Amino acid sequence: MALVLLNPHAQGGRAARLAPRVEAWLREYAPHVEFAAPHSLDVSLNLLSQQPSGTRVAAIGGDGTLNRWLPMLLQKRLELGIVPFGSGNDTARAIGAFSQNWGTALQQALNGDCSQMDVGIAIFNEQRIPFLSSFTAGFDSAVGKRALEGPKWLRGLPRYVWATLNELANIQTWDLQISINGELRFDGASLFASSLNTPTFGSGMPAAPQGDIADGHLDVLHAREFRAIEALWMLPQLLAGTHLGHHKISLWPATTIHIESKQSLPVASDGEYLGTTHSLKLQVLPQALPVVMNAS
Repeated sequence: MALVLLNPHAQGGRAARLAPRVEAWLREYAPHVEFAAPHSLDVSLNLLSQQPSGTRVAAIGGDGTLNRWLPMLLQKRLELGIVPFGSGNDTARAIGAFSQNWGTALQQALNGDCSQMDVGIAIFNEQRIPFLSSFTAGFDSAVGKRALEGPKWLRGLPRYVWATLNELANIQTWDLQISINGELRFDGASLFASSLNTPTFGSGMPAAPQGDIADGHLDVLHAREFRAIEALWMLPQLLAGTHLGHHKISLWPATTIHIESKQSLPVASDGEYLGTTHSLKLQVLPQALPVVMNAS
């Protein structure tokens, strides 16, 4: 059983133009495979809900697309193959599919072998949100919100760099208490405290360069208080993956995370801005989702 599911809204709506080419490819190479490109999230979720357990779903879209479909993928115990066609694509990077063209990625997504991938869970404001790549809290969530609202002609990493530079003009910090695996690790002013399942976030920034999507834990990247000029100086280091030597930057492995904030803390899941909270709990679900891996 297999389903190719395309999000026509992915990559600023550019994915919609790919639909006829995907349909033609399937008629030639996989005529037995069902294809759908619903414009409504509800229709997509309903379609996923009808799939038998173990069905292979080749998802065409980016991290935001995967995030919206993830609850149903987990609930129905479906297999996931990824055809990267989004703005971030950090989950695709983690499985080795990012550099492939869509045809090669689709063939691999339908026919490749699966391995189990960890999934993160964020609990806040009476919500329980699963995520594949990252759950950000603080400055990088504000950057993600600005990136979503940014110029349509900017894509990928340049879009996030543009959003970061603009957010620096109004830089702020949050007073956070951060507990890792039940132990208080930090109490004070913070720029951000983000939990990563993949080695990269923000469209390829190597925030946790040694991260592993099947190691049974999340990586918490924490930044203490930064002035705007300090954060601007840090940005090239983050892009190069050399930021971990800075005395204001910490990276902690964690199976459970608890964050309390005195101020309203902006949060985002896989780059999708979700609002603000004062209390946030995160945990890892080890090897919770079968995903086509090593598709390089």
